[in-house]
Amino acid sequence: MAMTVAVKKKKKWSREDKIFHAVVYIIFGIFTLLCAYPFYYLLICTVSNSQMVDMGKVILWPEGIHFRNYMEIFKVQNLGNAAMISVFRTVIGTTASLLASAYMAYLFTKENMWKRKLWYRMTVITMYFSAGMIPVYLNNQMLHLTNTFWIYILPGLVSVYNMILIKTSIESMPAELEESAFLDGAGYLKRFIHIVLPLQKPILATVALFIAVGHWNDFFTTKLYITDTKLYTLQYLLYELLNQIQAASQQIEYEVNSQALASALTPTGIRLTLTAIVTIPIMIVYPFIQKFYVKGIMIGAVKG
Repeated sequence: MAMTVAVKKKKKWSREDKIFHAVVYIIFGIFTLLCAYPFYYLLICTVSNSQMVDMGKVILWPEGIHFRNYMEIFKVQNLGNAAMISVFRTVIGTTASLLASAYMAYLFTKENMWKRKLWYRMTVITMYFSAGMIPVYLNNQMLHLTNTFWIYILPGLVSVYNMILIKTSIESMPAELEESAFLDGAGYLKRFIHIVLPLQKPILATVALFIAVGHWNDFFTTKLYITDTKLYTLQYLLYELLNQIQAASQQIEYEVNSQALASALTPTGIRLTLTAIVTIPIMIVYPFIQKFYVKGIMIGAVKG
């Protein structure tokens, strides 16, 4: 028996198609370069001759490459401990907040929840009204959260906005999946862990990125509630260094002479280096979550 083999023919593009695709690639290529250039400029400035950076002569390529900005900033006292606190806060805070918001969202999808609509409305109202900074501070103080690591985790454990995104995504999931588990005797928690969470990876990854960026960038919580230097976060430490940049540049050990002029530290160089140190970790994490990002936003924002 003769076997027929289907040969896929390459689609032939017309001249107009080729021009259209070329124009699209050029436009998006330029747009990509415009988005990437600020990060590239930041990095080349941190390793360039600080004097040339101050004069605005570093544009496309690093000049007088050196890494003294990073080497000297890494000598700042308590930097290692502050970085560890920031990492622990981001990991623990993101995990706890994601699970709490997701489970709360899951409960609000249940029709048989007692006074579900009332509790949901009361929860949503908190997005628009707040007690204010002083009552919130006093409340955290009475709960003995000030000067403890848990001030970073507990007050913002549930985000109503993130909860709504996850709730909308869960409601788009076929109800038959849970019904079959319910008939097998699975309770709410078991269904949530074994059925809901695995099917909500796109929205969970998206929300996790929101939460992680919020935890990583936050310095105001430390400024407001923490006086113990052992609990300082990296962002707050660098924020203080940035505010006292002239004094800090004198405290950092360096000498400017004819041989070391190219690597001399300046306030501008320190500012750019501090920005890079805070930004780079999030830039490294983002590509791993990007594939879920658009899908998660679309699923969480549109019900249908």
